[in-house]
Amino acid sequence: MPKSKITETLLNSTVSKYRNLLKFCYFLMVFVVISCGNDTKSKVSADTNENATTETETEAPATTSSKTILFYGDSITAGYGLDDTNDAFPGIIQFKIDSLDLNYEVVNSGLSGETSAGGKSRIDWILNQDIDIFVLELGANDGLRGLPITETKANLQAIIDAVKAKSPSTKIVLAGMQLPPNMGQAYTTQFKAVFSDLASENKIAFIPFILKDVGGVKELNQSDGIHPTVEGHRIVANTVWEVLGPVLNSEL
Repeated sequence: MPKSKITETLLNSTVSKYRNLLKFCYFLMVFVVISCGNDTKSKVSADTNENATTETETEAPATTSSKTILFYGDSITAGYGLDDTNDAFPGIIQFKIDSLDLNYEVVNSGLSGETSAGGKSRIDWILNQDIDIFVLELGANDGLRGLPITETKANLQAIIDAVKAKSPSTKIVLAGMQLPPNMGQAYTTQFKAVFSDLASENKIAFIPFILKDVGGVKELNQSDGIHPTVEGHRIVANTVWEVLGPVLNSEL
């Protein structure tokens, strides 16, 4: 083979080897770059997830469960005739509780026109919730309708029994009621005694007369002479608080 031919062959072989080496180096560099990129992304992703977890744990609000005070009554509790039911005495008591930073939530379960029998019929449904303090204000409509006093007492006792059976730890507060003298002396006297007797027999907190300083006072009642005005409800709230306040303190 001529010398020039040999030289050309050797040259071509050398060039081919260098080309292959360059290709190998190129692929190696690409592989290194990709691998580093993936590692960086993984690290960033891990750091992001860790930060998100830490932030979530930091920002998670503390869960606090407030206790419940349920007012179970008739139109007086419901706030009949008021433009805003928050002006009824349960709403005023909630405002007082909030101002004292107490951990209680008021539930108003008043129903206008409710009798003790009506209260008895719906008590099981009402007790489908956790109640820490149960304020019972019923019986006025029984008295105004001249219903038998024995039935009123039996119905109120049934309500008290239902609350105790569902939750023995629930504190019960009974609101007493009185009637105007036109209902007859004997009837009004016996009616008044029903509430004090129930409180004594069941050993529960007692508000002697929920409409104290309001009942029969014209300027503190609406035109019907029965339902308190906004100012009247403020007085009722103070009367209720005189008994309810100590009950709340005993729960703390």
